[in-house]
Amino acid sequence: MDFASYQCIEFHRDGRILTVTLNRPDQRNAVNARLHHELSRVFTDVQRDPDSDVVVLTGNGTAFCAGGDIDWMQLSIDEPEEFEKTAREAKDIVYSQLDLEKPLICKLNGHATGLGASLALLCDIIVASDEAKIGDPHVSVGLVAGDGGALIWPQLVGYAKAKKYLLTGELMLAAEAERIGLITDVVPRTELDATVRALAQLLVSGATKAIRWSKVTTNLPLRQLFHSYFDAGVAYECMSNLTADHAEAVKAFRERRKPVFTGR
Repeated sequence: MDFASYQCIEFHRDGRILTVTLNRPDQRNAVNARLHHELSRVFTDVQRDPDSDVVVLTGNGTAFCAGGDIDWMQLSIDEPEEFEKTAREAKDIVYSQLDLEKPLICKLNGHATGLGASLALLCDIIVASDEAKIGDPHVSVGLVAGDGGALIWPQLVGYAKAKKYLLTGELMLAAEAERIGLITDVVPRTELDATVRALAQLLVSGATKAIRWSKVTTNLPLRQLFHSYFDAGVAYECMSNLTADHAEAVKAFRERRKPVFTGR
């Protein structure tokens, strides 16, 4: 596969292990229009890649992914029609990630919020640094968690826990995320690379077809769930993008103050 067209994602091979790295470190790997577009096709390209059997998803720098880029949010306010493209790409991201047959390990090297949390939680195995935090603070910026969070969180931790975090936007430490079953494992930051490498080596040395088809079978209910309801989440997020509260949240972020929401 030729990954040369990617600008915001890097690729590294270690035998038949392919590491996919979100690469906007100065912006804490926040998703802008370009990265969002690349995410909408990367899992399809990885699926078609003939030289890999196991995939690791991680971020460059101190964060895994800080959710949506604030400049991109401003663009979607100024030009609401841009959200139509974003909505289509959002479906491509989630569906292609769930359709990926190769085992997908998330190396959660740092904080994962919003879309970053969804990208992490839709992986098969999530191994986190003990310094990482995870959460879905869409509501904190006046948006619906329509890009995957509202569906995947309840599947992992149940509705009561999921709604607490989705409705408050609170972040939690990796240790708490592991305790409630949101992620798989937590290790010291200094041991993260070695732990993930050992896990990837274990999978890549296993029975490839049996592992892939076990994943496919396990994901069937998730794929059914997302194909049944994901459009509604995207539609509600599109609606919330047009609200005064979302515009206020973006403005407040730029002015380094707390937003004052009015329910409009």
